[in-house]
Amino acid sequence: MKISFLIHNAYGIGGTITTTFNLAAALAERHDVEIVSVLRHREHPNLTPHPDVRLRPLVDLRREKDDPRHRKPAKVFPAAEYRYHQYSELTDQRIAECLESVDADVVVGTRPGLNVHLALQAPEHVARVGQEHLTLDNHPPGLRTALRRAYRHLDVLTTVTEADADSYRRKMRLPGVRVEALPNSVPDPVLPAADGTAKVVVAAGRLVPVKRYDLIIRAFARVAEAHPDWQLRIYGKGEEQPALRRLIESLGLWNNVFLMGAATPMEAEWVKGSIGVAASNFEPFGMTIVEAMRCGLPVVSTDCPYGPGEIIKDGVDGRLVPVDDADALGRALLDLVGDDERRRRMGRAALDNARRYAPGPVVAQAERLAEEAVAARSTGRRPAPDGGRTLSGQGHAAADLALAAASEALRTLRKGRR
Repeated sequence: MKISFLIHNAYGIGGTITTTFNLAAALAERHDVEIVSVLRHREHPNLTPHPDVRLRPLVDLRREKDDPRHRKPAKVFPAAEYRYHQYSELTDQRIAECLESVDADVVVGTRPGLNVHLALQAPEHVARVGQEHLTLDNHPPGLRTALRRAYRHLDVLTTVTEADADSYRRKMRLPGVRVEALPNSVPDPVLPAADGTAKVVVAAGRLVPVKRYDLIIRAFARVAEAHPDWQLRIYGKGEEQPALRRLIESLGLWNNVFLMGAATPMEAEWVKGSIGVAASNFEPFGMTIVEAMRCGLPVVSTDCPYGPGEIIKDGVDGRLVPVDDADALGRALLDLVGDDERRRRMGRAALDNARRYAPGPVVAQAERLAEEAVAARSTGRRPAPDGGRTLSGQGHAAADLALAAASEALRTLRKGRR
């Protein structure tokens, strides 16, 4: 098969980029694969694509950011989508041209706005697979309404957790669209797993508010007080870095907490630690949790929606604690820091249990979904709709429309008061 991935910006950083590159690399072993990046802002991507995966940008912001079309608002990309401010008449045009001329058997969209383009503009012969890397419940009402209208033209919709797949099945009216959970995969490690002896706790990801690195630092202050020979290393970059540095200074943790910057690949850094930690308020999947476990680290995480609770078996290969509770997070870390045998036992369990996220089973599922979608498109068949789910979706559609109307009325009222 020829498979084309449509991604927002392959030259940035983030979980969607990582998992897209991972899946594309694995599929390239047996298929013709390309990644189409709507935006490009630098010469080389942070991640190196597989040698057999072509990377093709549509809009190069280094040269085209002042194009008059890029100053006009997008009309196809939904206005309620989080990234809307980065899209324009120019991106609408380039995406449409790309899809109209595509010669792939399957096109895979990787965010809601791009899935809308794919659903509405892909040629009839192309199988359309939309990926949801966030969650339905986290989308604003206006976006849910736009997705409901467009997604019925997809062949397959994948989510990264079963909980989100169930939400789509219950709340969306998508007759004939196959909805299935397809977790992110992490490549097989190439380095020996961590042995649990290093006195290092590791966290990694974008330094943004939702990831709550401030909570991790406050929780680790308890660890540093009881075990001053332990370190917390935080890998990543983002808008929160200055505030996090000030927090470290205010807590007097200069010798214990370190902002390490971004590291690619992260495997070499994970294996230098003995415990992984995450404290997000919201985590659609939890790519860094799986990465840490694949390297033999038990992970202490907040039990936020939706990913951590599906990945971590509490008390077996990690710990789950309430969201926004620095004391609980600190106690869970102390439990592992202070018990060498328990930490190593849970690390071995993490290594074993995380094998379900190895490329093999995930890629096999992705291939099966793509092949069946292509076969259905070629014969003009689509899966029979589930009558019960279709009916249940009608109530949610009405609720979303009402919420969207209320939101628009509130915005109008606020404008009138200014």
